[in-house]
Amino acid sequence: MHTTMHADTSVKIWGGKREDYQQIHDWFDETKEHFCDFRHRALRHHSQGIFEAERKFGLTIINSDGKSVPVRYIGEQHIMEDCGGKIPTLQDWLESFTPKPWMNMKFTIQGKWNR
Repeated sequence: MHTTMHADTSVKIWGGKREDYQQIHDWFDETKEHFCDFRHRALRHHSQGIFEAERKFGLTIINSDGKSVPVRYIGEQHIMEDCGGKIPTLQDWLESFTPKPWMNMKFTIQGKWNR
C-alpha cells in the first residue's frame, strides 16, 4: 500500500489531514530504499518498529483538528494494513530467514576466520 493511502486511512480513523500522518507512514516505508519488495518490512514493520516510531515522533501527535493521536496507534494501523491484520514481532521476521554460513563467521585478531 502506498504511504498516501495509509495516511488517508489515518484521516478516516482520527480526522485531520493527510499531512498530519504522512511523515510517520513515510518513515515506516523508507526501508523500500533497501528492498523494493515485501522484505523491506522486516526492518520496521514489527512491534519494536512501533517503539522506534514513538522515539522518533513522540508518544502523540496533534492533528490539524486539534486531536491528540498516539503514534503507537498510527504505527499499528500501518503495519496491520501491510501485514494482513497482524503486528509481527522482530522475531517473527528473523525466524523466516534462511541462515547463510557467512552470517556466523568471526574474524580473529590474528586475521583468521573462525566458525
